[in-house]
Parts: sequence; C-alpha cells; structure tokens
Amino acid sequence: MPSPNAMTSNRPYLLRALYEWINDNNLTPYILVDATQPDVMVPASTVKDGKVVLNIAMRAVESLELGNEALSFKARFSGVSQFLYVPVAAVLAIYAQETGQGMMLPADEGAGEEEGLDAYEPDAESDEADTGPEDPPKPPAPGKGGHLRIVK
Repeated sequence: MPSPNAMTSNRPYLLRALYEWINDNNLTPYILVDATQPDVMVPASTVKDGKVVLNIAMRAVESLELGNEALSFKARFSGVSQFLYVPVAAVLAIYAQETGQGMMLPADEGAGEEEGLDAYEPDAESDEADTGPEDPPKPPAPGKGGHLRIVK
C-alpha cells in the first residue's frame, strides 16, 4: 500500500477512461506502445522504430483486460491469433483512429524531477510565464486544435 503522500499511477485510469470515451463515440481506439519496455509481448513483425500501434477495439480483440499493471488481449495477425501483453508503463498514447483525438499519457510520478504540479515551470516563450498570481488565466487561442499525430 502506498504511503499517505504517494498515490498510485493515474495512467491505467486515464487509459480506461479514454478507451471508454472513444468507444462511446463509436470510434476505434488505438494505442501507441513503446515496444522496447520490459515485459512487452507483441509480434516482432509489428514493431517499427521500437514502437507499435495497436487497434484495441472490441471488434478487433478478444478477452481485453485493462488492468492497473498491464493490458492483455488476443488479436489476429496475418490470420493467426496471438496473445499480447503490454505493461501500462509502455503505453505512450491512446487515440481514436478516425479523428486522432486522444491523449499522450503522462509519465509516472518519480520518473523525473520535472513531474508534479509543484515542479511546474512555464516555457520562457509562453504567455503563462508573464501571468502573475493576481492575473486571471488567459483563455486558449481560438482555432487551436489538438496536436496529437498518428504515428505509423
């Protein structure tokens, strides 16, 4: 059990929530996986530059488990059913294939010093750097969409 100040990773919760959101909108959930991470079990033929994109739609996989530690499921590759195992830490992003909407998952706490709200430092070029505690937050610029790209 974690200490009172340490929380469990939010990655599996974000992953499940976005998976459900994508499904609720009748879109196809894809995940981007760092195949170089320990314990990742994916077909080697699907890995390119150390990464793999996987379709995890209900119609594409069997026995999908979205656990706190890992995702596991069976999927067909070249007509052959294979078992895949992906630790949650290896999932880099989840997005809808049709729209590209989704999320790059944040690194787990403790992965680097820059993690956490109290370590937040705005970019020097950012408008946020000029905002003092008394100033109201500036709304986002109109017309700016997401910046998540589909990696093939």
